Amino acid sequence: MEPKDLSVIIPAYKEAENLKIILPQLVAVIRELGQAEVLVIDTVEPLDETAQVCEANAVNYYNRRDGNNYGDAIRTGIAQATGKYTIFMDADGSHDPNFIKALYGYRADFDIVIASRYVNGGDTDNSRLLIFMSLAVNYIYGLVLNIKCQDISNSFKLYQTADLKQLSLKCNNFDIVEEIIYKLKKQKGVLKIKELPFLFKKRMFGDTKRNLLQFILTYIVTLYKLRFDK
Repeated sequence: MEPKDLSVIIPAYKEAENLKIILPQLVAVIRELGQAEVLVIDTVEPLDETAQVCEANAVNYYNRRDGNNYGDAIRTGIAQATGKYTIFMDADGSHDPNFIKALYGYRADFDIVIASRYVNGGDTDNSRLLIFMSLAVNYIYGLVLNIKCQDISNSFKLYQTADLKQLSLKCNNFDIVEEIIYKLKKQKGVLKIKELPFLFKKRMFGDTKRNLLQFILTYIVTLYKLRFDK
C-alpha cells in the first residue's frame, strides 16, 4: 500500500445516515491536501449500510478487531493507517470536515493539534450537563496528569502516526482519547500542543453511544490507572 501524507480515521457504530452527509464533504477536503486517505472503522459485523456508503464514496472500510468498543475502533484505525499524520474525527456530524485543513496546517510544528472547545473562540452545542462533565474531566485530568491543555477529551485531533503506532493502548471506551495524550507525554517527555478554537456541534442523526454512568466510572478508573501506571 502506497504511504500517504494524511490518514483520517472515523470510528463508526451505526452511523450510515450521518456518513452519507459527512463523507462527500470529507473527500472534497482531502483532495486539496495531497496524498490522503479516509478510514472508516465499522463494527465487527455490519449493523447498517456503512460499508455501502463507504464504497459509494471510495473510502476505505474496515471492521473493528477484537470487539465493538470505541477503543477497538481506535486501535484498528491506528494499525491500518499509512499516513505520516493521523486525524481522528467523529462520524455523527459534530466535527466539521472542513476544519481538517486548519489542523493539518500546523502539522509540522506540533506533536498534537487539537480542535478545542475551551480556548478563546471555541464553543460547543452540548447541553449544560454535558458541558459541565466535560469541563470537569478536562480540568481533573489536566491537573492530576500534568497535561497543559484545555481540551484533552475532544477526539478531533491531529497526531504524528509513528508516535501513535508506538503506543500500547488498553482503554476500551472514550477514555482512550485521554490515554493517548498521556502516554504520548510519557513517551516524549514534553509535548508540543497547539489548540485551535472550534465549534463542537450536536450529532445529526441517531443516538449517542455514550452511557453517562459508564462514562463517569470508566474515567475515574482510567485516571487512577494512568496516574499510578509504572
